Amino acid sequence: MTAPVSFTMPGGSIPAIGFGTSPMTGGMSAETVLTALKAGYRHIDTGRKYGTEGAVGEAIRLSGLPRDDVFVVTKVSHENLRAADFARSVEQSLEALKLDYVDLLMIHWPNPQIPLSDAMPSLAKAKREGLARRIGVANFNTTLLDEAVKLSSEPLSVLQAEYHPYLDQTKLLAAVRRHGLAFVAHCPLARGRMFEDQVLGDIAKAHGRGIAQVALRWLIQQNVVPIPFSSKPERIAENFDVFGFTLSDDEMARIAALKRSDGRIANPVERVSGGWD
Repeated sequence: MTAPVSFTMPGGSIPAIGFGTSPMTGGMSAETVLTALKAGYRHIDTGRKYGTEGAVGEAIRLSGLPRDDVFVVTKVSHENLRAADFARSVEQSLEALKLDYVDLLMIHWPNPQIPLSDAMPSLAKAKREGLARRIGVANFNTTLLDEAVKLSSEPLSVLQAEYHPYLDQTKLLAAVRRHGLAFVAHCPLARGRMFEDQVLGDIAKAHGRGIAQVALRWLIQQNVVPIPFSSKPERIAENFDVFGFTLSDDEMARIAALKRSDGRIANPVERVSGGWD
């Protein structure tokens, strides 16, 4: 397959679809990531918390691809946002990946116990030192995103957050666009919860596609970058194959109407001690 299109963002561009490496259970082998690279993915998303950085780095080396051909993302976990911990986390990530830099470094979750005024200088410093080519934040709400943009001495490029047809992210998407950032969607398939959805099923049938492909295409047509995960080679390839069809305006609207009040999967209160709103 040919490489997917990219979306522009501050500091360059980002491939329009990525491969997520946050498995629901257990770890991840380098072979799984290598399968994604062979399928055509050039955007690999990992994080210090996932325990998959080593597998990602090994897969990139095994692939034989030039380093600049692969967009590598990692994240600093919420408990490591103080300066010394932050620097140590970045060093450990690069050591595990066996890379000199990552293409995108993000704060994984905000931490109500550590002010952003403490965390953002460390993120900007990593960029200035060449350890990250671009920086961003993940799982920030609109208020925290506004604060992060103001506090960062280096321009942010990306906001990553949960987004799929069952979760309305209209306000967050508007804030991301207001700041000129790229939006990366984790949990883009709602961890399989919508695979029996009648509306998605009907649209998928009309296009001769799978439900996952329709859900991913819905995000991409909003200029949102999905990062689906699968351990099955056939699913990995199918999730990547989303550039050969287009959803109509009516189909986009029908999918958007699937939003639910209980659509969120990644609950920040469960992820971060003390929670945040």
